[in-house]
Amino acid sequence: SLIICDWGNQRVVRWSRRSGTTQGEILIGNIACYGLAMDEQRYLYVSDWNTNEVRRYKFGENTGTLVAGGNGKGAGLNQLNYPTYLFVDRDRSVYVSDYANSRVMKWNKGAKEGIVVAGGQGEGSALTQLYYHQGLFVDTLGTLYVADFWNQRVMRWTKGAKQGTIIAGGNGYGAGANQFNGLVGFSFDQHGNLYVVDMGNHRVQRFSIE
Repeated sequence: SLIICDWGNQRVVRWSRRSGTTQGEILIGNIACYGLAMDEQRYLYVSDWNTNEVRRYKFGENTGTLVAGGNGKGAGLNQLNYPTYLFVDRDRSVYVSDYANSRVMKWNKGAKEGIVVAGGQGEGSALTQLYYHQGLFVDTLGTLYVADFWNQRVMRWTKGAKQGTIIAGGNGYGAGANQFNGLVGFSFDQHGNLYVVDMGNHRVQRFSIE
């Protein structure tokens, strides 16, 4: 089945992939959901733009368990400010694109506050900064990859690093092969190739990453 964050209708829905399906099933209602992730135990993680928190859900429940934020909007280590995209690793640590704080936060399982693992130095284009970042991914080594929207680049932050490196883009807005015009999300294949959604150029770009 497909699980979809239906942000405009403030709900999370599930649609069967079987042919002939005509409507979905509401899993979670009354939630300004933005990001979704699922762990290996099939728990669902959802970021809520309005309440500035991330909750973990078992299928069939509508309240969930708080796993990040939930202390009002702000820049404290126990707060979030417009959480968007999520990633959950094998240890069930939750990585959150903390959009308006220009940082990525890592919340270990059961933690009462998060750890800044990228950004957190205000909006900007320095290698220590992010600016309206979007999608993210963490590999098995703990290396973090971030779609840095306003800077039109994909950044890589190794575990414990104080600054990131540019692995794609970073050459301003444009339609060149080394440019983006509104990158939002990305994914890797099993060979390590990077695929980037280049929204403004109406294309998907592939990069070979060393």
